[in-house]
Amino acid sequence: MAGGAREVLTLQLGHFAGFVGAHWWNQQDAALCAPTGAEEPPGELCPDVLYRTGRTPHGQETYTPRLILMDLKGSLSSLKQEGGLYRDRQLDAAIAWQGKLTTHREELYPQIPGLQDLLSAEGVLSSDGIWRVKSIPNGKGPPPLTTAAAPKPFTPTEDSIRVWSDFLRVHLHPRSICMIQKYNHDGEAGRLEAFGQGESILKEPRCLEDVEDRLHFYVEECDHLQGFQILCDLHNGFSGLGAKAAELLRDEYSGRGIITWGLLPGPYSRGPALPFHCGAILATALDTVTAPYRLRSSPVFMAHLADMLNFSGKKVATAAATIPFPLAPGQSLPDALVQLGGAAAWTPLSACGSPSGTCCFAQSVVLRGLDRACHTSHLAPGTPLPSPLHACATGEDVLAQYLQQQQPTVRSSAHLLLAPCMVAPPYPQLFSPGLSQHGLIVDGPPPGAAVESIPALGALCSSSSLNRTLGDLARELTKLDVRRWASFLAAGVEQGDLDEALQELRSLAQCYRSGGGLVD
Repeated sequence: MAGGAREVLTLQLGHFAGFVGAHWWNQQDAALCAPTGAEEPPGELCPDVLYRTGRTPHGQETYTPRLILMDLKGSLSSLKQEGGLYRDRQLDAAIAWQGKLTTHREELYPQIPGLQDLLSAEGVLSSDGIWRVKSIPNGKGPPPLTTAAAPKPFTPTEDSIRVWSDFLRVHLHPRSICMIQKYNHDGEAGRLEAFGQGESILKEPRCLEDVEDRLHFYVEECDHLQGFQILCDLHNGFSGLGAKAAELLRDEYSGRGIITWGLLPGPYSRGPALPFHCGAILATALDTVTAPYRLRSSPVFMAHLADMLNFSGKKVATAAATIPFPLAPGQSLPDALVQLGGAAAWTPLSACGSPSGTCCFAQSVVLRGLDRACHTSHLAPGTPLPSPLHACATGEDVLAQYLQQQQPTVRSSAHLLLAPCMVAPPYPQLFSPGLSQHGLIVDGPPPGAAVESIPALGALCSSSSLNRTLGDLARELTKLDVRRWASFLAAGVEQGDLDEALQELRSLAQCYRSGGGLVD
């Protein structure tokens, strides 16, 4: 472990969380593999915050996500629960046994064409057309790169992706994957539907002991653990599992930061829901808004970020993003922000509707991926300044002043990073053909090359829009008769439990009334 890293342990709970997480870890892996010059300083983001070093029984060094992942039976496709880096202990025991063996094999999902080429090569296609293969790093920065023949680029199609493990290209530690055998991923029966069902999973002594063992394994090897981030489905029983997991972490690791990212598949008016595409957008937003507590230099600790957004009883924040951040040829950051007029520079990702007319109490904003030369205006001497932003000396000042202009009384935290978001395959090609390889708008005919990285803007905001959203949710749930839902009854949920939860929800909504902001 590199000295000084403030480690974070990720919990990934649910199948849609798996889609978001697979894209998230693929993006981290692509950033690790990105070629850099020998004289360049270490990157702005410290990978040791999310990754851990280890060693297989055969002495091979490994660098794997610090991750506990929970999903249902049938969700792994061809991925082995114990991962691929470490040898299967059960297989070793079987080999040691000299007696007669009987093997029973469960039919596997078919391999996704092209993905195995990526996994076996363990590298990334760089902008110079060379496939650069990574070897396992030593925990002190990005892995060294060697050159090999490039496999055919892999771009998964909607039809080829069944589950998140179909496109995960990162090796996991054997302690990462925890399968819930009690419920099924596929089929109509045995589904994990209700909050109470998920909550009861961590009340079972065997499951609780398993999760606690995994937590202790990762936490005890950390030198400076700053906290836990939970990626959790909200639309099924994993919501209850996530709530119980957060409660467990608060009890066992008091004082550590805990941030839960509640995830819902996007609404689609036409055709089937596409978690592969929706998950990619949310992963890119997460990769951006979590940057403050992953910085190598002067990080904002996870607990401090949560405290800045949540005060006076507040517990929830909304997310927003602009993916990619639009920068026309010849434009500077001041030009792009002025062009927006009075509109916000981001699009809401949370189910709270338009932020128009709402009051923002606190916000954390991250803009990444713009070349330093674009950060400030370079008008010729004597040219009238189009806006006060064009007078700023640094990009950080430009972003901070823009936020001050938009929300003068709001507590704001702003970060400007050079590192872009990586969107190389198997990230879906969602972008306009008029973008360069680095996600910038180009003049003239489309360049034809696939987009490999993009600039992105992400924001977390505590605002009065949550008063309406949480209040509306409480009113809708008041109409719910739990006696009509078998899964609720099976989980032991009673009307009194629901009434208590609704009262807590109404009280939380009141914390976001307009006028409930900061008091000087």
